Amino acid sequence: MMTEEQITLVKNSWKIFGNIDPAIVADVFYTKLFFDNPRLRRMFPKYMNLQYKKLIDMLTSIITRLDKTDEIDDDLKALAIRHVDYGVKREHYALVGEALIWTLEKGLGNDWNDKLKEAWLACYTMIANIMINAAENQMV
Repeated sequence: MMTEEQITLVKNSWKIFGNIDPAIVADVFYTKLFFDNPRLRRMFPKYMNLQYKKLIDMLTSIITRLDKTDEIDDDLKALAIRHVDYGVKREHYALVGEALIWTLEKGLGNDWNDKLKEAWLACYTMIANIMINAAENQMV
């Protein structure tokens, strides 16, 4: 569960990314993910432009509603079930989380600090747990 302060930190830091071309943010994220985990590349389309848009739109939708988790719960569960069809497994969530945190740290530069990292880790952990649970319940 995220605290109100963590929600505010995540929302405010994500606004900074609103000033950056979403394709650049997504490209940096996926470049890091695939560099660290080349075997994951085959799970994605050859041309990533639509995937870039989907990632940033999804993150924006979730982050803007972090204080209304009941609203994002169903969206995350549906997203998780779609990801099962793509071959996503439990262990992939940690890899995505590492690439996301790295991307945020690099993108925020001097604005990145331990408190912000803790807030983003809490945010991603919450998202990943909802999705993992939904995916595993779907497979039972």
